[in-house]
Amino acid sequence: MGIAMRDERLFQSRIFIVDDEPVNLKLVDCLLTSVGYTRLTKIGDSRDVLEHYRTQRPDLILLDLDMPHLDGYQVLAQLTALDDPLLPPVVILSAYGDRDHLLKALTAGARDFVSKPFDRTELLMRVRNLLDAQWGHRMLYDQKTALGDLVKIRTEALYQTRLQVVHSLGRAAEYRDNETGLHIVRMSKYSALLARCVGWNASDCELMLNASPMHDIGKIGIPDAILLKPGKFDPEEWKIMQTHVTIGAHILHTGDSDLLRMAHAIALNHHEKWDGTGYPNGLAGTAIPQAARIAAVADVFDALTSERPYKKAWPVADAKRYIEENSGSHFDPEVVLQFMAHQDEIMDIRNQHLEPENAQEHTK
Repeated sequence: MGIAMRDERLFQSRIFIVDDEPVNLKLVDCLLTSVGYTRLTKIGDSRDVLEHYRTQRPDLILLDLDMPHLDGYQVLAQLTALDDPLLPPVVILSAYGDRDHLLKALTAGARDFVSKPFDRTELLMRVRNLLDAQWGHRMLYDQKTALGDLVKIRTEALYQTRLQVVHSLGRAAEYRDNETGLHIVRMSKYSALLARCVGWNASDCELMLNASPMHDIGKIGIPDAILLKPGKFDPEEWKIMQTHVTIGAHILHTGDSDLLRMAHAIALNHHEKWDGTGYPNGLAGTAIPQAARIAAVADVFDALTSERPYKKAWPVADAKRYIEENSGSHFDPEVVLQFMAHQDEIMDIRNQHLEPENAQEHTK
């Protein structure tokens, strides 16, 4: 018929023909069929367009304007409301060829306007060009979606790699302190729970879960003679031991991610005290980052209830009492309040991650 198609795929495009006049439906159907289009859907009732759209997803719609029930403008409004990123082009076929109808249709979302009676070759060329453009649009959309998915996959892989490094660093510090690594598991889970209880959102609680294991990373820089000393530190040793917070902060300070920024804040400030008597900077109250205030309660509770080379584990009841008695002096009162209010969840975490030698014990 003299209409050259640049891509055989266009013949497989799904085309809706919407017109309340059976004669018009048959005419357009025969015209398109004669040049090779095979996936044509004739719709005589405009109220059925959306139902067909949801099940068949057309690549092009040929739409009459003057129809009962829903006119062409109303159908265009329904299609636009779908907010479909791959909404197919709509060509208006109408006996109303005046400028007002043309502009109104284009404003409503139509891509083209052909007046009835139409020129056969002109219509076929307009159909071909719009289908060609729609295929190009679809290819770009698919490429963009695939690229977005790939970026998400690689971003997640990078994030997981960072987490592995973070957890490895946290465990390295604990192993130097004769820990099994379960301390940081319990402590990080306590911290995430308390963060949620004080109102943090899920994303920030996840950051807390993964940042808090690095709270003692600075112990890597403390000499073994001090770090592993079974007895009490002398003043000079205690001064050196305190430097683990600044060492840890120095290790983490170059991080530009939210995770490493939170880890830095916790590492530097988790030994600050609510009343300003902590170290390294003597911060008080809300001047201490909230992440560090939360981690402080979690860390002290787990340290008290865990055995160390220089001490036996405290009974859980004594550790709870210590936390409560030091509310407003060592610890943030709001965090302590949540800690005491969620003891069932705290104990569930503890009992799920007991040290191997204590795993069979029942903790009261």
